[in-house]
Amino acid sequence: MNQYRFQRSFAEDKLSDRLFNLLEIVFPEIQISDAAQVGRMLGASWESASTPFIRLHDDVAISHVGVLEIPMQLMGQNIIAGGIHAVCTHPEYRRRGYYRQIIKEVLDYCNSRYDTLVLTTAQPELYQPFGFRVVKEHIFIAKCDSAGSQGFRLIDTSDTNDVKLLHRLLETREPVSNIVGIVNEKAVFCVNEGRNPLYYAEDLDVIVCMEIKDTQLQLFDVVGTRICTLAEILERIPQRIQEVAIYFSPDRLNANVQALSHIFDGDSLLMVRGNFAAENEKFMLPRSARC
Repeated sequence: MNQYRFQRSFAEDKLSDRLFNLLEIVFPEIQISDAAQVGRMLGASWESASTPFIRLHDDVAISHVGVLEIPMQLMGQNIIAGGIHAVCTHPEYRRRGYYRQIIKEVLDYCNSRYDTLVLTTAQPELYQPFGFRVVKEHIFIAKCDSAGSQGFRLIDTSDTNDVKLLHRLLETREPVSNIVGIVNEKAVFCVNEGRNPLYYAEDLDVIVCMEIKDTQLQLFDVVGTRICTLAEILERIPQRIQEVAIYFSPDRLNANVQALSHIFDGDSLLMVRGNFAAENEKFMLPRSARC
């Protein structure tokens, strides 16, 4: 049984192909190969961002835990958190202790590098024995009756100028929240959001991750050097909006909201290990930063 740990790009020996084959088997709904390809096209590849811990059997990847660095602002303080992601074992090789072996190696690697580890999961029982704990998240609901004018355009991820625009704003962004926000991070954002519509308002110089369902606006992230208000966003949406569901703490949006305990996507629990200054606050880790 072979094991590999690389701290930088692992594409040279086709290890990424073997890893993505494993991830496609375990997480077919994510279509990780497509998401990773979008990240590469946007100039923020998975391979350059993730440190993989892998077990190989007969040159086939059978178990993996990845580590990403996520620059965050927690309660006004900048930190670098370690993001644990893509934890999986091939179905034919489960219950043989591979995950336990790898997660111990991962924690040895992380303990000297990060005071805070984060992950999202539908199976918290896998991580609780290793010191991870579930942190409650909230969704924020704002009632309104708005019908603005056209102020957003779609980002074209095949246009080099739009890709440069995206990079500029991701590199210089203000955290969307002073409670839990992300700063100067590109790889996780591009993998998570690269296949979703991204809307740009030129006069505000912000990119907004949002979706509209009937008269509800779902707001997932705001990327800009100045975080605009919710009213400024609504003014640039021509459809009638009667409710806004905000999937991050809206402390910088100048909005009147109701906070409700919420599990993202119904099963994506946030778990942390170590210090997490926002633990007793009402917040949600943005979709763009979940790993």
